[in-house]
Amino acid sequence: MKYLIVGLGNIGPEYELTRHNIGFLTLDRLADREGAAWKSNRLAFTAEFKHKGRQIHLIKPTTYMNLSGKAVNYWMKELGIPKENIMVIVDDVALPFGKLRMRAKGSPAGHNGLKNIEELLGGQDYPRLRFGIGDDFPKGRQVEYVLGRFTAKEFEELPIFMDKAIDMCLSFCTIGIHMTMTQFNE
Repeated sequence: MKYLIVGLGNIGPEYELTRHNIGFLTLDRLADREGAAWKSNRLAFTAEFKHKGRQIHLIKPTTYMNLSGKAVNYWMKELGIPKENIMVIVDDVALPFGKLRMRAKGSPAGHNGLKNIEELLGGQDYPRLRFGIGDDFPKGRQVEYVLGRFTAKEFEELPIFMDKAIDMCLSFCTIGIHMTMTQFNE
């Protein structure tokens, strides 16, 4: 069985430790934990490893957030991975910081990366893991907040939540989305 875990984010040092890049940050931690090396490939950085008999492919799209679907669609087809075996890790301002929610499908909720994936995959029926980044910003300042860096306190707590997100992704690959949601979603 093959799986594709997609971390959403933007390339470039100016975005590296921003809230919008939580997908990239989580996959970097997962790759480190599994000893998987990143390679620069078509439309994405890619890495792979085996876990409990499953072949797991990781991608960090190099297309910028609003064109993420291009990379997801390409690698899904290139690797021959069905839509139900894809997990997209995405930041979510509607969830409190550190709250994690896995879904089998859903709306993009204003997220441009998810919107583009939906357009190119032909629907909302692909699994995603929403990673709460909170909404502690004044009206009209969402872009600055999302593209801003984590506070010192958030950065200190981040590894705990990233480890839980990793556990959820690995669980998805081994026991499936419904059992994983039952076990982990609060």
